[in-house]
Amino acid sequence: MRFLIRLVFHVLANAVALYAAAALIEGFSISGDLMTLAVLGAILTALNMVIRPIVKFFLGPFIILTFGLFIVVVNALMLWLLDFMSANVTIQGYLPLLLATLLVGLVNIAFASVGKAVGVRR
Repeated sequence: MRFLIRLVFHVLANAVALYAAAALIEGFSISGDLMTLAVLGAILTALNMVIRPIVKFFLGPFIILTFGLFIVVVNALMLWLLDFMSANVTIQGYLPLLLATLLVGLVNIAFASVGKAVGVRR
């Protein structure tokens, strides 16, 4: 039950982060309704839970050499994969990808701190 609550929390956080990125960043757009946004949040959560650890394992030396800054590249790769997998997400260029990556990270940090306060741990 606890795992399911955490999973729903992650999907919600990613959906809100994607909505914020689409609303604030020119060149990053999402087409569709609220259900599409929830599905995109679920896909991004699945990418972060399954593929991201594998990518981090193989890119570990670069992450260590850059003192963790290469994590931004890994996160950008996850957003690019979401763009590649879904026709509802459109990222037009590297700058919108980088800005969306940073914004999604900030929103997830905010949700993590709120989740920690209410008892949902990441």
